[in-house]
Amino acid sequence: MFKQVSGIPVAVFLAISGFVRDIRKDERGLSGVVVAIFLILVAVLAVVLIWTFLGEWIKEVWDKILKATGTV
Repeated sequence: MFKQVSGIPVAVFLAISGFVRDIRKDERGLSGVVVAIFLILVAVLAVVLIWTFLGEWIKEVWDKILKATGTV
């Protein structure tokens, strides 16, 4: 009984180390993470570009609106 109990930590260690080794070799899940990060970066870049190009136009329109409200 004692030999079985003392062998449990070794078995757990070997199981965990084998699991970690298999995860390192498995590249299927890694590509999904890379694609998700890439899509997030593209979306952020698109928002920044749109805001940069439209920011001045939005400011001009807003200034016209403020000037028009003062004349009413």
